[in-house]
Amino acid sequence: MVADDIPWDEKTNWQKVKKVYYYVFEENTLLSWVVSIILAFVIVKFIFYPFLSLVLGTGLPLVAVISPSMEHEHMDFDSWWDANGEWYESQGLTKEQFNDFTMRDGFYKGDVIVLKGKDSVEVGDTVVYTNSYSGQISNYPIIHRVTFINETANSFEVKGDNNDMPDQWPIVEDEVVGTAYLRIPYIGWLKIWFAQLIGG
Repeated sequence: MVADDIPWDEKTNWQKVKKVYYYVFEENTLLSWVVSIILAFVIVKFIFYPFLSLVLGTGLPLVAVISPSMEHEHMDFDSWWDANGEWYESQGLTKEQFNDFTMRDGFYKGDVIVLKGKDSVEVGDTVVYTNSYSGQISNYPIIHRVTFINETANSFEVKGDNNDMPDQWPIVEDEVVGTAYLRIPYIGWLKIWFAQLIGG
């Protein structure tokens, strides 16, 4: 079918689509930038994010790391273990066990962590949880490593790799949003800077 064979309505619709595309992606004005940002937000929030949630089996598939509690200070694993391994060994966790854990090298403020759902939590898992202990719900999900499971109480203990002590409250599986699956460095700074900009 040549261009002249296309009905007039289809031609005008196609021209409108091309005009919108040019305006959003190629026009270099402040308004077109604003429209592009709004469009990107809508696509991510209402299409990409729900799709990712469905595929990964969690309502929170991405989290931006906003604290240094899991940082390893850019050390290699052996150096980090030499400085921190004593506490884990006192809990019955060996260097060899820790070496096999997911995210064994920790991660850093500004990273984005991709999460997936999991049926059961194991020692060594890095989990994201919302704490409701004693009725105190955290404003932000917390991401720390499981270091001990109390099967009798059906709860477990978590600790940031960069923290001296474990969190002061027990965690139950219902509070777990997902487990760390993949680290994407640095791009979480966009969210942190934006939050600081609007939140002070």
